[in-house]
Amino acid sequence: MIRLDNVFKFYRTQGHVKIVLDHISMDFKGGYNYGILGINGAGKSTLMRIMGGTEFPNGGRTIRSARISWPLGFSGGLHPKLTGLENVQFVARVYGHDVRKVVEFVEDFAELGRYMHVPISSYSSGMAQRLAFGLSMAVEFECYLIDEVTAVGDARFQVRCQAEFNKRRSRADIIMVSHDMGTLQSYCDRGIVLAHGKLHVFDRIDDAIELYKKLNE
Repeated sequence: MIRLDNVFKFYRTQGHVKIVLDHISMDFKGGYNYGILGINGAGKSTLMRIMGGTEFPNGGRTIRSARISWPLGFSGGLHPKLTGLENVQFVARVYGHDVRKVVEFVEDFAELGRYMHVPISSYSSGMAQRLAFGLSMAVEFECYLIDEVTAVGDARFQVRCQAEFNKRRSRADIIMVSHDMGTLQSYCDRGIVLAHGKLHVFDRIDDAIELYKKLNE
């Protein structure tokens, strides 16, 4: 599904080099749901963006053998000068979907009304997330990447998000980052702890949670 081959990622900050992913290799196999844990700043979101193709490593490569989503709710891939409608149309064409059906789904789901016809740059962060989440649900993926976001907006909208996402779960795999242990235990069967640039992989999510708790002591 996703193979990380000697992936190396670092950032330069104030003259210092922070290594986030230290030449890691791993196969994320289809048929399993993975939960990723790590203390703040460990690099979990960076790892998700690299797997989704929205950020590139400094070294190594990512090999995808399935249709992988961008991180769910991630609005960074939307072009700020295009309208919501234009962004949706563009993504639908890129993924080979019926443009009309995708537009109708997102318009109904995101509930942005006339804002679908104005540039993304005028959106609030919540509006951009609603558009991105709706677009994530409109395009069929074989694996969904989830970075702390399973619902956005008010309580009513969150119920809609959860219901729609549960439909996708029945026919797709999940790779999830979360600090909520209950959420990870509900969604995931395998666990990964990212610490000091290395991945510690467990066949049981509970074993990964145990290590994560020790790191936080």
